[in-house]
Amino acid sequence: MTKNFSDVFYEVPDGLTLYARDYLGPSADAPVVLCLHGLSRNSRDFADLAPLLQKTHRVVVPEQRGRGNSAWDPEPSRYIPPTYIADMIFLLGHLGIHSCALVGTSMGGLMAFGLHALAPSLLTHLVINDIGPEIAKKGLDRIKQYVGSSMCFPDWSAATDYIQVGNQTVFPHYTRADWEAFAHRMCSERNGDVCLDYDPLISAPMKAAGGDDALSDLWPLYDGLRDLPLMLIRGGTSDLLDEACAAQMRARHPGLVYLEVPHIGHAPMLNEPGVAEAIGEFINS
Repeated sequence: MTKNFSDVFYEVPDGLTLYARDYLGPSADAPVVLCLHGLSRNSRDFADLAPLLQKTHRVVVPEQRGRGNSAWDPEPSRYIPPTYIADMIFLLGHLGIHSCALVGTSMGGLMAFGLHALAPSLLTHLVINDIGPEIAKKGLDRIKQYVGSSMCFPDWSAATDYIQVGNQTVFPHYTRADWEAFAHRMCSERNGDVCLDYDPLISAPMKAAGGDDALSDLWPLYDGLRDLPLMLIRGGTSDLLDEACAAQMRARHPGLVYLEVPHIGHAPMLNEPGVAEAIGEFINS
């Protein structure tokens, strides 16, 4: 099968070699979309969305350090959003990109808050997928519990079983074929096993930070987005972005485009019916 993207490997200032998919647009001067994945995910999460957006945009999908094809960091303390944001600024400079729309899932959405604060003229549109300035404790506790807990499995069937058990409440209507596809997005083959495709230490800084106040107040960063075209996607049963936070986000940004994906938890895959099309319409507005 022919790939519809090119592989980009680049070295950041601290010496790590990181990776991104680059889906070229319909022309050399096509506008750009930057897609940022969640905490334990990788570029394959956008394998359905990127080709649709590629019809009008160049789509760049990085893998943060410690995920996918990007190198694992020998200093786990650097697995924090400020480091990831610096990596993204370096990548955009490396590719000669001066402005872009951004689609950020979970951690990727939080990164977008900081990215806009550091480079206010960079973003043209922002799509936030199932995250907000306040993170619900139930969802945060769940993430702390599962990330890095089990990493490798004897075969793809066992990996699929593990992912299905852990995410059944998030995607209650998934078939076995859906879970198998999900496993291939989250895992890769390594040394004869099938392993989750990330460094198990990516959650170490978050776990070390401890309790409910581990995250600083992000509302000022969100309020800084008030002049930016903004779209918020929420899983209807999300345990990370609760209804109260989503309502406050809408109240603080009256122009916000809001889309709720019913019967889905954290986080929508953006391949649910009509979701990718809505994102495409928004970033082309």
